[in-house]
Amino acid sequence: MDKNSIKELLEKEIKKRDTKEELSYDKPDPLIVAKRYNDEYIALIAALFAYGNAKLIVKFLDSLDFSLLDESEEKIKKELKNHYYRFQKPQDVVDIFLTIKRLKEIDSIENIVYEGYKKEGSLLDGLWNLISTIRGLNSKSSHGFDFFFLKPAKKIAGAGTYKRYFMYFRWMVREDNLDMGLWKRINKKDLIVPLDTHLFNVSRKLGLLQRKSYDLKAALELTDTLKEFDRDDPLKYDFAIYRLGQEGLLK
Repeated sequence: MDKNSIKELLEKEIKKRDTKEELSYDKPDPLIVAKRYNDEYIALIAALFAYGNAKLIVKFLDSLDFSLLDESEEKIKKELKNHYYRFQKPQDVVDIFLTIKRLKEIDSIENIVYEGYKKEGSLLDGLWNLISTIRGLNSKSSHGFDFFFLKPAKKIAGAGTYKRYFMYFRWMVREDNLDMGLWKRINKKDLIVPLDTHLFNVSRKLGLLQRKSYDLKAALELTDTLKEFDRDDPLKYDFAIYRLGQEGLLK
């Protein structure tokens, strides 16, 4: 399939997917929960818990009381002492909420990301500034806590894809029937593909991605390829490609 045919396929998928009905409990996605609150801090929690089975992610997010972010640290510790999700033990969930509560008290997430981004228009620099700020708010370290927030990459090749953060940035920056568009200071042309295994496999199958390693360098390569389709909004194709893989529609 040549690139014109691929673009035509994806444009059709975009039109089909860009509806409020695409996000439902029949087609679970953590964005369902994020959009319910329309809040950048709650959305970050929803995005960073977005690993594993989609139904289980949404079920867990629905069990959380996000109003705790405005309560005392003592109440957070008490109310979340029995909550856990996969790699995150109850103490990790408590520390996650404590950290995001502290983040709310210092600045908006958009401003923190923008501080890194504005120098060279690099969303990677914005991401590193966000992660460094978050890690400075809580010195705790455990497998579940570190997996949740991650750390800045020392080099691009071989680094993780940072999929959950880039998905969050897409939610915040783009605005349509799916994405929330809460941020106004980051240009959508600078977004980076939130590369997961569905996206990786479908993109390789379609010839949009040559790199064989599933890493940050592959995410940047796929982003550059999608810019050939739409330089001003490369990530408008992200959700369509994701659903093609998730629903097994590409044989």
